[in-house]
Amino acid sequence: MLLVLSTFAFSSCSEYNKVLKSSDPDYKFTKAVEYYEDSRCYQALPLFEELIASVRGTQRAEEAYYYFAKTHYCVKDYYIANYYLKNFVKTFPTSQYAEECLFESAMCSYNLSPIYSLDQTDTRIAIDEFQLFIDRYPNSQLRDSCNRMVDQLRQKLERKSFEVAKLYVTTERYRSASSALENALKEYPDTPYREEILYLMVEANYLYAEGSIDEKKIARYMETIDSYYKFVANFPGSKMLKKAETYFIEAEKEIERLKKAGYEL
Repeated sequence: MLLVLSTFAFSSCSEYNKVLKSSDPDYKFTKAVEYYEDSRCYQALPLFEELIASVRGTQRAEEAYYYFAKTHYCVKDYYIANYYLKNFVKTFPTSQYAEECLFESAMCSYNLSPIYSLDQTDTRIAIDEFQLFIDRYPNSQLRDSCNRMVDQLRQKLERKSFEVAKLYVTTERYRSASSALENALKEYPDTPYREEILYLMVEANYLYAEGSIDEKKIARYMETIDSYYKFVANFPGSKMLKKAETYFIEAEKEIERLKKAGYEL
């Protein structure tokens, strides 16, 4: 069995070396495509890289560049693949492969998008690239796939926005938390985190007011009350309502105390 495998491996290696050394571009192209279609992309890549230089200006240039870009995607070198796929579309805008390449360039950025807790630059790039594809090919059969990918990417951005705001509360940076929570709602009004965001706004505003100097407390406790009313109006049956109500009651008491002490809004 080992002898058979060794013989096969030697034969394959010998064949590949023969292809590499060949001066026949047609033969080399045929074998490169064969390797690519057989998922032997690491073997196909150097062949296509050589071919795009040797067939430049010929009828085969478009197809060679197409496979060259696709092979980078096949080996999961997504940054490089993104570049070559987009460059293919620029170079051959009327190609039968242009639509596919523009979609896969966006898929490169989609695959580069990290977990929500990391920097989301590639996530935003992917969204923009999918939108560009939809704008350019509004009737494409890939449109639904693009929209589905964009939804997934936006959910990641929503989670990132929410977790950053929540971290401000945890680390007692209440003013920053209030602003971040408000911005999260403006940017993602239908977010699944809406209930918790509205509750955290009550909490952050109350705790920010509590730690303020007396001259500024009334205005900041008023923000707590406003946040509470907004929370109740949106989620009257929330499990967090009781805790929010505690902040509301304490804010009213503090406002009354401060007014009696001579402080004004």
